[in-house]
Amino acid sequence: MVPVPTPEREGDGRPGVRGKPGLVALPPLSLYVHVPWCVHKCPYCDFNSHERTGDLPEEAYLQALQADLEQAVPDVWGRPVTTVFFGGGTPSLLSADAIDRIIGLFRAYLNLPPDVEITLEANPGTAEAARFQGYAQAGVNRISLGIQSFDDDKLRRLGRIHDGAQARAAIEMAQRAVDRVNLDLMFALPEQTLSECERDVREALAFGTGHLSMYHLTLEPNTVFAKFPPRVPNDELGAAMQDRVAELIQAAGFDRYEVSAYARPHQACQHNLNYWRFGDYLGIGPGAHSKISFQDRITRQARARMPDAWMRLATEGSGRHVVEHRELTRDDLGFEFMLNALRLREGVEGGLFIERTGLSLMAILSAMRRAVDRGLLQPGLDRICATPQGWNFLNELQMEFLDETGG
Repeated sequence: MVPVPTPEREGDGRPGVRGKPGLVALPPLSLYVHVPWCVHKCPYCDFNSHERTGDLPEEAYLQALQADLEQAVPDVWGRPVTTVFFGGGTPSLLSADAIDRIIGLFRAYLNLPPDVEITLEANPGTAEAARFQGYAQAGVNRISLGIQSFDDDKLRRLGRIHDGAQARAAIEMAQRAVDRVNLDLMFALPEQTLSECERDVREALAFGTGHLSMYHLTLEPNTVFAKFPPRVPNDELGAAMQDRVAELIQAAGFDRYEVSAYARPHQACQHNLNYWRFGDYLGIGPGAHSKISFQDRITRQARARMPDAWMRLATEGSGRHVVEHRELTRDDLGFEFMLNALRLREGVEGGLFIERTGLSLMAILSAMRRAVDRGLLQPGLDRICATPQGWNFLNELQMEFLDETGG
């Protein structure tokens, strides 16, 4: 059983999850930039991405991004930015000059240390050696490539615009441009066999990158695959693939530090680690989300999703491009913290929960006890960490904390 700590009185004078949080220190701050366009919307994709034919409205996008940033700066004034991440969509559709100008804006408006991790997502179908070199010269020092598979047939089934040869070429271009490269791959693909899954993993490992992200294909609502489901491996085969993926990658010297993330020493993605440890992030661009902490409150924001609407509203300067703004309640905080932290293999120190939420561990003690009794959570309060069984049934473990907070 989890030992019972001494109750602490908080906020409105009652222990538990009511009232406002009080943070002793603000968490690290990351910056996320959303680039909404892509060449082709993949049938499995549920991200805020929009097909674009012809040239991008790059200049209008840059002006709107600057306006969005200017309006957001007061909320994070003076705080150092620990990581930057360009996501999408397909950020590699932007020119190197555009990325250079954007990073220049960040250096002008924010406290951006010179050695900060700056990641850019790229699609192998849009990869150009000169452009990758330009990104690196602008300050990008980590490239994340959406490979998904090296199998041409599987790539066609996934609706990808690249083939295996383009994937291999893009990896080599990225490795020549920057020191840190991540490969995103998927498994349990339509009609994929275990040997085909293994072949993809072995080929990815052969490139010697420092980071691999491996995702089980899921048929998300409101996607083409949800409406027209392909034939995918059954649950038993999918689980066998997941086990084999982990075995192969860990045998190659990678640490599986998060459910879907594997890294060689000192190669873990610092941006995502900040998310999983309930750090703060400022999201700018269409559909971007933010979590910003203050001494007496934690807020979430969301920008307008449609690119044209976001560009128009952001440049107005009225703040109407932020379509959602809410203050997290104590009922939200326990679940949201655990939703992220439990994804980490080593979990987090119990003190981090107190530091990042302003709550006592009493707020989640009942849920922790239930999870320990079910064998899903390691006992004790010094470190909050899933057991191997808890990792295998992560959704069930996370739901214990949703039930606790009444969500």
